[in-house]
Amino acid sequence: MKPLENTRVLDLTRVLAGPYCTMILADLGAHVIKVEMPGSGDDTRQWGPPFQNGESAYFLSINRNKKSLALNLKRPRGREVFLKLLDSSDVLVENFRPGTMESLGLGYETLRASNPGLVYCSISGFGQTGPYSQRPGYDLLMQGMGGLMSITGEEGGPPLKVGIAITDIGAGMWGALGIMAALNHRERTGQGQLVDVALLDGVVSWLTFMAGIYFATGQNPPKLGSAHPTIVPYQAFQCSDGRWIVVAVGNDNLWLQFLTVIRDEAIASDPRFARNQGRVENRKELVERLQRAFLQRDAAYWLSALEAAGVPVGPINTLEDVFRDPQVLARDMLAEMDHPLVGRLNTLGVPVKLSLTPGSLDTPPPLLGEHTREILMGLGYSPEEVEEIQGEATV
Repeated sequence: MKPLENTRVLDLTRVLAGPYCTMILADLGAHVIKVEMPGSGDDTRQWGPPFQNGESAYFLSINRNKKSLALNLKRPRGREVFLKLLDSSDVLVENFRPGTMESLGLGYETLRASNPGLVYCSISGFGQTGPYSQRPGYDLLMQGMGGLMSITGEEGGPPLKVGIAITDIGAGMWGALGIMAALNHRERTGQGQLVDVALLDGVVSWLTFMAGIYFATGQNPPKLGSAHPTIVPYQAFQCSDGRWIVVAVGNDNLWLQFLTVIRDEAIASDPRFARNQGRVENRKELVERLQRAFLQRDAAYWLSALEAAGVPVGPINTLEDVFRDPQVLARDMLAEMDHPLVGRLNTLGVPVKLSLTPGSLDTPPPLLGEHTREILMGLGYSPEEVEEIQGEATV
């Protein structure tokens, strides 16, 4: 058994936030039916290059363990099929702009009348309420508006975004968490509910200690590159061979261990650096002196010496490095699946390790409409009705 094995999910999402949410549920055993527009499907099916034998690498990365149903919700038979599926569904997930589902007659208040136990998750840029709710939401906007880009990058440099669409992925995770909380509530009460997830809310919630610093001082935190606002040294350093490493000296005991490797008597004997507060207050001078020290040896030396001394240290890995890392491999975070067009498909593993009910990778990302006939026949439609519904979908 998997933890969500008896949970049925209707997935009306596309692009990233919603599909990432439903992939989490599917990995944990939920039966996910991905409803896609006939002929085009999820937007990301066309996003590329790169493509693998015609399949978008982007789409392949976030849609495993799902079944694809090609269905036009604007057509009568399409709506009929959708509402039949809804009768036996526990969860509906959509990431349209607020109001879109209501305009189709498929909003939460309408659907819960016939399925009061339905957990209905809406993921959008700004949420279902507030003055910005009707604005389109994209990850880049959220990283900027949520404050993340103001604290990312080097001091004096331009604003930078995180290298992945982190607010989309975060919203998918918040959505999955909210759905599971709502399912737990339903288990006790029989009541479903609306789960309203906004990309902007998620990124603001991540400000955590940076927000705490702002609340305490009234000052906007500066950009610090790879450094930490309240711990020094806690950042990247370049070594003599041009490679970079990251060092995390998280307390004063680690500082003493760090000094046994650095072997710089002037730094070790300077009272300003004995405690973390002093190191933070004298950050610029200390970091410059440490950087000169790191440039005396190559990365392999520093990684080995600091690790032996018990100091948290690691390389700055490329993705090629990541997927060769023995720890990543030992944790099954690189996996393979068989895909009908791609063949052997590399994919990411399941990050949540459950001892009794682990998730798994069971089926590859579906082809557009791959399971339409199977799903319709399962609903009791005759072969002739299936042909009629599929024909209507292409009109």
